[in-house]
Amino acid sequence: MTSFFRKQTNDSLIDQLIYDGRIENERCIAALRQVDRKNYVLKRNKSSSYYDQPFGIGYGATISAPHMHAMTLELLKDDLNPDLKDDPISVLDVGSGSGYFTAAMGVLVSKNGSVVGIEHIPELVEFGINNIKKGNPELIEKAIIKIIEGDGRLGYQENAPYDVIHVGACAKNGIPEKLIEQLKIGGKVVIPVEKSSGQQYLEYGIKKKNGKLIISQICGVRFVPLTSKKKQLRLF
Repeated sequence: MTSFFRKQTNDSLIDQLIYDGRIENERCIAALRQVDRKNYVLKRNKSSSYYDQPFGIGYGATISAPHMHAMTLELLKDDLNPDLKDDPISVLDVGSGSGYFTAAMGVLVSKNGSVVGIEHIPELVEFGINNIKKGNPELIEKAIIKIIEGDGRLGYQENAPYDVIHVGACAKNGIPEKLIEQLKIGGKVVIPVEKSSGQQYLEYGIKKKNGKLIISQICGVRFVPLTSKKKQLRLF
């Protein structure tokens, strides 16, 4: 597969992700075409928006590489499809950062669902909201998405339980218990987890009736840590 490719338009970026086999589902492809990455990076990275690489967005946070976002959407394709659900879909995006992936999930559930982004750096809350207002304003205007300030490790009880919880930073000591508690039976969580070896893996968990997760390791990854606001700012 091609890695770290450089494209000049959002459509050519998505075309390459399709060619590389990172994403196949038509709804997910359409969502990524609708959410232009250029609207979700810092000014200094605008000319490189369509490169397959992560970028810093300040305060120790990043926007992940496009292939990671594509792969994660593909994992969650059925869980983010309102036509396959009897009830409105509820999603939590922990570490919503730039708002890019929050917006992509918002597009997918927009028929009757909602996405809450949670971010503990107030400047990043504002950054994410402003990016969505600029790139995909209907998601804010129709209250499909809201981004709130808080410690994502504790989840967001007000909108629980969730069909999907996505975490955009790496948990060192396993999946936070509060997130597991706030997941619906049959709900899915996608989260990077660091093992005792120091290696990070993207994990995909399904909550069973006994409240436990059945976890699959998807691939090795490299993410910034899921940590406290104080420690994150120290890294910055």
